[in-house]
Amino acid sequence: MPLGTLDRSPPPIFKQGPSAFSKLILYSALALFLMVADSRFNMTQPLRAVLATALYPVQWLAAQPVRALSAVGDYFITARKAQADADVAAQKLVRQALRAGQVEQLVLENSRLRTLLDLREQLKVTGVAAEVLYDAADPYTRKVIISKGMLQGIALGSPVIDESGVLGQVTLVHPLASEVTLIIDRDLAIPVLNVRTGARSLAFGDTNGSGGLELRFMGSNADVQQGDLLTTSGVDGVYPSGLPVARIDRIERRAESAFARIHCTPLALVSGSRHVVVLQPQSSQIPERPAEKPAVAPTKKGGRS
Repeated sequence: MPLGTLDRSPPPIFKQGPSAFSKLILYSALALFLMVADSRFNMTQPLRAVLATALYPVQWLAAQPVRALSAVGDYFITARKAQADADVAAQKLVRQALRAGQVEQLVLENSRLRTLLDLREQLKVTGVAAEVLYDAADPYTRKVIISKGMLQGIALGSPVIDESGVLGQVTLVHPLASEVTLIIDRDLAIPVLNVRTGARSLAFGDTNGSGGLELRFMGSNADVQQGDLLTTSGVDGVYPSGLPVARIDRIERRAESAFARIHCTPLALVSGSRHVVVLQPQSSQIPERPAEKPAVAPTKKGGRS
């Protein structure tokens, strides 16, 4: 056979498409484009909702073994611990009964004073019970996923509480589940009120990742003491007033700084809550700001008619 008639092309097994470097450049550019489009225009939000809805049964099935083991562990609690818990619950119930009687009297006095002063009634607080499914996958944030979503009436920005205090705020809503950012997350701020002094301030998640809160922009001579109770102030239009948030446990006053470093311990079980209540945002009940009337030009004195 003449040499010129031989097929010099490589066998199909050695044929390759674009180089690995070209694929890296292409996929990197595509990933960068998707990140920018998602952060600026929320283009992938509908896709996220669809994927969250489709993966919900898989997540539910994957969580069943954990729930079964947890149920078995709860079943084998010793009788001594159960009795101790019952005693503590009985003591707490007695204290709450005493406080409930005082609260009823205060509510009656508050209603009479508001009627006397012709003040607006306090906003009504309604909520939806939900269960914490699992922690969010992002290791740089403090978020949990709960079992109620858009179909159950959960709204974006809704406050979330447990039996001890404020747990966080709804920051992402899917049809069947919602994402809750905890109050110890460094990007979440909550307006608080010092019950002892009545001073209002802002509490932020501790940037050190210690699982606490920090009062910022408080002067070094501010009237704060260890053990002060912080509750929601209710001035932000999101959280109802009077919900317990944290207690001050450490105060650092430094001569070289005009601000004090105030560390607080959250009252809610930020690392162990299983059942929560999602409250309706107070902004939905606050009347809109009235439209400003156009300014009337003043008439000149001595002008001709």
